Amino acid sequence: MRTVIQRVQQASVMADGQPAGAIGQGLLVLLGIEEADTEADIEWLCQKIVNLRIFNDEDGVMNRSVLDIGGEILLVSQFTLFASTKKGNRPSYIRAARPDIAIPLYERTIRQLTAGLGRSISTGVFGADMQVSLVNDGPVTILIDTKDRE
Repeated sequence: MRTVIQRVQQASVMADGQPAGAIGQGLLVLLGIEEADTEADIEWLCQKIVNLRIFNDEDGVMNRSVLDIGGEILLVSQFTLFASTKKGNRPSYIRAARPDIAIPLYERTIRQLTAGLGRSISTGVFGADMQVSLVNDGPVTILIDTKDRE
């Protein structure tokens, strides 16, 4: 699994022209899933996301998590995070999981993040044409790949 995590003041997503999810202060998580991903990747990644200390404490030091601040999470699937640009100018998405594999993993990630946060998260719509709006706070943007955790 590969993620782009952005600390936001607010974020929203439209799917096929309709509102799908919106949050105030918290984390926008763009999630790419590959065929090799497992339940262990989901558990590790979700634990990392909810405990990632990228929010400022009273001294202005990034020392608080989304849990600590009572923030929200917006999860958006994004297969293009597995784009390969090694050859030519047209990216290849061969490493991105097919929907029959990716959808159950995406749904499990939603459940795991909801459990970790202790309340519902907002989401986009898997496979839909989406437009994401956000106010990146900082800016703070973190990249995490579960295959790089060792």
